[in-house]
Amino acid sequence: MYKNLARAAALAAALLSPFHTPAQTTNAPLEVGFVYVSPVGEAGWSYQHDLGRREMERALGDKVKTTVVEAVAEGADSERVMRDLARQGHRLIFATSFGYLEPALRVAAEFPQVKFEHAGGYKTAPNLGTYNARYYEARYLAGWLAGKTSRSGIAGYVAGFPVPEVVQGVNAFAIGMREANPKAQVRVLWLNTWFDPAREREAAQALINQGADVLTNHSGSPAVPQAAQAAFKDKGVRVIAYQSDMRAFAPDAQLAAVTHHWGGHYTRVARAVLEGRWKPEPVWAGMKDGLVQLSALDAALPKELRAQLEAKRQAIVSGKLQPFAGRLVDNAGHERQAGGVMGDAAIASMNWLAAGVVGTLP
Repeated sequence: MYKNLARAAALAAALLSPFHTPAQTTNAPLEVGFVYVSPVGEAGWSYQHDLGRREMERALGDKVKTTVVEAVAEGADSERVMRDLARQGHRLIFATSFGYLEPALRVAAEFPQVKFEHAGGYKTAPNLGTYNARYYEARYLAGWLAGKTSRSGIAGYVAGFPVPEVVQGVNAFAIGMREANPKAQVRVLWLNTWFDPAREREAAQALINQGADVLTNHSGSPAVPQAAQAAFKDKGVRVIAYQSDMRAFAPDAQLAAVTHHWGGHYTRVARAVLEGRWKPEPVWAGMKDGLVQLSALDAALPKELRAQLEAKRQAIVSGKLQPFAGRLVDNAGHERQAGGVMGDAAIASMNWLAAGVVGTLP
């Protein structure tokens, strides 16, 4: 639904002149549209993007004016929404879900004067750039923490779609966990959706039933942390949350959270558009850039363990530690890398599961 009904009415009125973009006056704010695949809610993927939007507003003040459209399905719905935003006069549009790429490319071709930024993806255009975070860096730390704290040696991973970004996270988590415990297993269940709280909760419970005492996820709701919290008292299940700090949903169960931080990026992009410096350059930044962190650590973690985790974090930030380095073997026993450090092209196209992962790619 539209966050601002007056702006929704203006958007609808713009449809009367489908190829007209209102002229921007010199002092007019930059109108920026944000398209979210799920409701903003109080935590999760869209919530973190919205925190970034709000940070951008605070940083740039009356230089920007934003519109939010939430719970937009990938495909035809997203194309319609982005086209409507462009017709209304938004000069910068953030498309924040993997499945928005092809629709965004089509709309970008129709509105060459509008700048588009797509979260993830592998294609650009003269007026469309992509941005993403190296989530796998924090996933490696999360896996190491899971390996150090799991009693059963089994982690459960609730995953959305088997796209490279998700596969990278699963593998980095498994590599980190097996560094801490060489016999550890990471059991994966695929949802083939980004946001379905009932199915997320069901998958989490199935993994608990398979012996997992640490859960994590790549999905859009707090359902997995809630499942861990429900099983904490009787089974001691813990969770390393994803996207947001989920302590509000798992106050006892949460060990840490892999959190996303988009405010700095959104501010830089909007400022570049305002100053006429914007270019469609792909951004793939990581922990050293602040886009992703392992945060909200359980205060009860032993001091020595926290110190070891911090040392690893600093090594990743400095570039001394690379999660996909050394000899890497997949879960079928095939060597995927003999040594060295994996290049970005191989990471970006990752389509195999690492040793220790129990499951297959659908």
